[in-house]
Amino acid sequence: MKPEAGGGREVIVAAEWFDGERRQTGPVSLVVAEGRLQTIAAGDQSVALAGAGAAVTRVPFLMPGLVDAHVHLFLDGDVTNGALRSAHLNRPFDELMATARDSARRALACGITLLRDAGDRHGINHRIRAEARGSRELARVRSAGTGLRRPQRYGAFIARDVADDAAIRAALAALAPDCDEIKLVLTGIIDFEAGAVTDQPQFDEAAAALIVALARTLGRRTLAHCSGAAGLAIAVAAGVDSIEHGFFMDRDTLARMRDQQIAWTPTFSPVHFQWAQPEASGWSATTIGHLRRILDDHAAHLLLADELGVPLLLGTDAGSMGVVHGTALREEMDRWLEAGVSLERVLTAATAAPRRHFGLPARLAPGAPFDALALPGSPFADRTVLGRPLRVWLAD
Repeated sequence: MKPEAGGGREVIVAAEWFDGERRQTGPVSLVVAEGRLQTIAAGDQSVALAGAGAAVTRVPFLMPGLVDAHVHLFLDGDVTNGALRSAHLNRPFDELMATARDSARRALACGITLLRDAGDRHGINHRIRAEARGSRELARVRSAGTGLRRPQRYGAFIARDVADDAAIRAALAALAPDCDEIKLVLTGIIDFEAGAVTDQPQFDEAAAALIVALARTLGRRTLAHCSGAAGLAIAVAAGVDSIEHGFFMDRDTLARMRDQQIAWTPTFSPVHFQWAQPEASGWSATTIGHLRRILDDHAAHLLLADELGVPLLLGTDAGSMGVVHGTALREEMDRWLEAGVSLERVLTAATAAPRRHFGLPARLAPGAPFDALALPGSPFADRTVLGRPLRVWLAD
């Protein structure tokens, strides 16, 4: 599979398709010219629409290119040895760039045309974003640049220190021009042996609200690394634009997120790996039980969030231990389906919903950039086709 440029004129006839929100019957004919979708016509209209010199392509299934809404490109999810992962963080910049470049290449090979990199302290995500523009080999990248954390707290590998309000103001002024979004590391990570988030949030409500308000003044949205009841309460009260991870949700928090249209990127994959392969970290039977309980609770709250109308974005946290760039997206989809979310809603969370959240054209519709994926069959009949893309069209 070779990603295609958006130039020229082409008529694509799909036996069936998904527009980003709805499964559609076919056949359907789509006219693409200069990288944009010009026309959608019911039936096989290739003869009428092709005109002189236009290419005609027939595919079994067409849909928007996939989006992974939470990755770390400079991290290698294939590496599951703790010591090697720690050593990776200290590798030379050029080697980390090579890892990030390979991550974006692997994602594209899996039909993922857009990635949101959720932070690194090296500026690698910005560099890869620039390299990907116009490339036929790399998925497009949204970059959160470097996040914000309190000194001596979790997140040194993805964030810079801000000790007080003055530091927050200075950091945002420096970061906002280049960052597509502003990330705050609001909490630490889950203590798996305790089965809970055991540390206190890094930012109180006033500091988190300051970050959100300043970011909006500077034309930027915010995403919060956050899990645990205390941190989630602060994130919602501060009005962040999206909550990443969000373990230990509850109904009240989800209802408030719906009311404020705060998006949620649940990222099952890192925790699921810890449960599925406990030998990688040497977890005890008790810890394995905690992991299963955490995953089951997360699944129940994902289904509730979908029922309530919380905006849902599908992201993997690729680069985390055992979470491999590209292939992790299908595995994350499986977690959502196991939770009871319909395939149509899962595909929306992996196509239209993140694009809409990012302020981009969300669906396959006339006038939109043609960012699309052809599959060898319908995923509604066989989900495995999502892992076998026939062709990718990348929008410039």
